[in-house]
Amino acid sequence: MEKEPTQNRSWHIVDCKSAVLGRISTQIADLLRGKKKIGFRQNLDSGAYVVAINAASISVSGSKAKQMRYYKHTGYIGNLKTSTYSEVLESNPEKILLHAVKGMLTKNKIAKDQIKRLKIYRGSIHPHKNIKFKD
Repeated sequence: MEKEPTQNRSWHIVDCKSAVLGRISTQIADLLRGKKKIGFRQNLDSGAYVVAINAASISVSGSKAKQMRYYKHTGYIGNLKTSTYSEVLESNPEKILLHAVKGMLTKNKIAKDQIKRLKIYRGSIHPHKNIKFKD
């Protein structure tokens, strides 16, 4: 198997303000995987760093805000916790975007490294001010 060459990964900033969840998470997943690059190969991790800002103002279409459910099991018998999209959006909006992007990545070892390069922030303030973003 060919070794991955050392590379300088680019940084992208994605503004989620008034964006639809599915469309913005597809763009983020493509950037994390590096699908738009010329030398894209599925077995090599050639993606970029992605900073997603304004995650609290992300939206969904239709009546999904009431119908979409997130499930979490505590490990005890009968303790399946459910919460709706609107409940999670109030408490932890970063979790919604992370869950959607994770579902769009491949289910293998590379996905763990790719998801570590995703930085999600609730508002427009983030600690990556000194980095040159590629748009």
